[in-house]
Formats: sequence, structure tokens, C-alpha cells
Amino acid sequence: MEAEAAQYIGAGIACLALIGAALGIGNIFANYLSAAIRNPSAAPAQFPNLLLGFALAEATGLFGLVVALILIFVI
Repeated sequence: MEAEAAQYIGAGIACLALIGAALGIGNIFANYLSAAIRNPSAAPAQFPNLLLGFALAEATGLFGLVVALILIFVI
């Protein structure tokens, strides 16, 4: 296998982190919406937790994207 082909395969595998981030973000917002519908008075207190979970899930996806870009353009 050529080195360039291995780089592209590795970048594709690193992009799988974006799928996990998308599923995690969807799960976070779905559960928040479900909880807010059940108990609207508690929803504002949980909003900071929603943003923290969103940021951490998105950061995981961005790290995977950065690794993929490093594999393609730097190495």
C-alpha cells in the first residue's frame, strides 16, 4: 500500500468521530427537550448543562476533523 493511500484511509477513519459527535449532539438536545416538556420549570436550570454537553460533544468531533486534516495535509 502506498503512503498516500494510507493517509486517506486514516483520514477517513478519523472522520468517523464526526458521526459520533452528531449522534451525541442529537441525543443531548433530544433528552433536554424531553425533560423540558415534562418539567418546564426545571428547564432553565438545566440549560448550562445542555451547553456544556454540546460543547464537549462538538469538541470531540472537531478533534477528529483536525486529526484528519493533519493526516491529509501535514504528514
